[in-house]
Parts: sequence; structure tokens; C-alpha cells
Amino acid sequence: MKFTETRTRSVLKTITWRALATMTTIGLVYLFSGEVILALEVGFFEVVAKLLLFFFHERAWNMISWGKVSVPERDLDGTRAS
Repeated sequence: MKFTETRTRSVLKTITWRALATMTTIGLVYLFSGEVILALEVGFFEVVAKLLLFFFHERAWNMISWGKVSVPERDLDGTRAS
């Protein structure tokens, strides 16, 4: 069976990764500055920019065949499909 990633899956992965990464950014800005408002502002602008960048980066890599291997499709019983 051959699988490919859907755009919806890419979007969900993007959102969950950005949530974790943005919380890290907010925490680091707060740790270094002690300013809650500054940390939240940086986190807001960072999440918007990086959501877009990651999505297009992920989709671009999905179109590149380098590093991908071809896996033969098989029937449900495990034999090769014709």
C-alpha cells in the first residue's frame, strides 16, 4: 500500500508544531526580558510568519523525489498487485 500526505495532514502537523514552538519562543523571550507583553507580541508575530514558512517548506519537500524510495503496492493478502 502506498501512502502520500494530504494537505489537511500537513496543516494539522504545522499547527501542532507551531503551538509547541511558539510556547517555547514566548517562554524564552520572557526568560530573557522579564516582559510578558513583549513575549506575547514576539510569539504572535513569530507564529504567523513561521506557520506560512513551514507549510510551504513541507509542501515543497513533498514534491522533491530525492531521498524517497519506491515501495511496491500489495494486495490485502500481501501478494503483489498486478
